Amino acid sequence: MALTKVLITVKTYPTLSAKYDELVCTAGFREDGTWIRIFPVPFRKRSYHEQYKKYDWIEVDLVKNDSDFRVESYRPYSHDSEIKIAGHINTDRNWEERKKVCLGKIYYNLSELIAEAKDKNISTSLAVFKPTTIIDFTAEPTEREWDRDKLARLSQLNLFETNIDGKFEVVKKLPYKFSFVFTDNQGKRSQLMIEDWETGQLFWNCVARHEGDEAKAIADVRKKYFDDFAQTKDLHFFLGTTQQYHNVAPNPFIIIGTFHPKKEIQTQLF
Repeated sequence: MALTKVLITVKTYPTLSAKYDELVCTAGFREDGTWIRIFPVPFRKRSYHEQYKKYDWIEVDLVKNDSDFRVESYRPYSHDSEIKIAGHINTDRNWEERKKVCLGKIYYNLSELIAEAKDKNISTSLAVFKPTTIIDFTAEPTEREWDRDKLARLSQLNLFETNIDGKFEVVKKLPYKFSFVFTDNQGKRSQLMIEDWETGQLFWNCVARHEGDEAKAIADVRKKYFDDFAQTKDLHFFLGTTQQYHNVAPNPFIIIGTFHPKKEIQTQLF
């Protein structure tokens, strides 16, 4: 059994698929700095010691996911393949070790990246992108509840979490779509949705702190992502495509994570 070592950098907020399953996109970097997507992983059904965090090194037996044409897409060899946590990279020295793994190849031109995604000889579906200017961070209302038919099917498959009352509950659906508005180095203006699990969890934590006031929660999320990450951090996006829209959407990418060390202070010598 050949194990693949992966630094986990992406965990997206859970969604419900058309096949009545709960999906979490997991992705990261191999030791050589190349991207890899791991799917499917029934993350919430894994034992506690297998529930990895961002920037954990994991070791798992992976094979190419033949149901996904994207070259970076792999899956565990079997449903029961063990996931071993083999280490963790912390934020010491302003993310120095993380930068060595994650920032080997950075895109600055979004049109160039989209062209690579559309080129069947390359078909790039995961990338690090550095926006030139962050214009805004927005929240737009969306459906507040999961599809009832999908929920019923999930109940039959026993994919729910159990709460303190012994009832089964699926992960709460986010009632807003959060997005960054930005330009690339050619001045191209874009708006991309962010589906990072941390963004969704921050929203729910803020809702709880503000006793259900969603407007105040949104303001807090914007303060973190726009006032903090976009203004004081060296912000990069982890971008990924969805299999369904990779070859059909004009821009198939969404933001699946952020990389945000502090900005380096440049000193001038005279």
